[in-house]
Amino acid sequence: MTGGQGMTPTILIIFAGLMGAAGVVLLAAAAHAAPGAGLDSAGQMLLFHAAAVIAAVAALQPVLLFRPLALAAAIGLVVGTVLFSGDIAMRAFAGHRLFPMAAPTGGVILIASWLAAAVAAAIALARS
Repeated sequence: MTGGQGMTPTILIIFAGLMGAAGVVLLAAAAHAAPGAGLDSAGQMLLFHAAAVIAAVAALQPVLLFRPLALAAAIGLVVGTVLFSGDIAMRAFAGHRLFPMAAPTGGVILIASWLAAAVAAAIALARS
């Protein structure tokens, strides 16, 4: 992956990682903002489209990420989502949390994982 055209997919993944991290931050802020502020919509748009960008780029080329960091990012996305969403769902349906600070911990893991995806792409770009 060398030259201008070869860098484009990796640069898109860098932006997708930044979009995903920003989406999680906005959704966390929306949980504490005044109702109707619109932060939840902005966060959802960022997250959904970050995932769509990565899926579209993945269909173009198989080697776009530094594998060890990308694998850690993918695992972090799963763990962070389970903690964040699981805690919110547990509070809604059972009236109690998974454990204290589960949702914020999951959110921090999600933000770090999205940023790790961006860094994994940047490393792959630098190595090309």
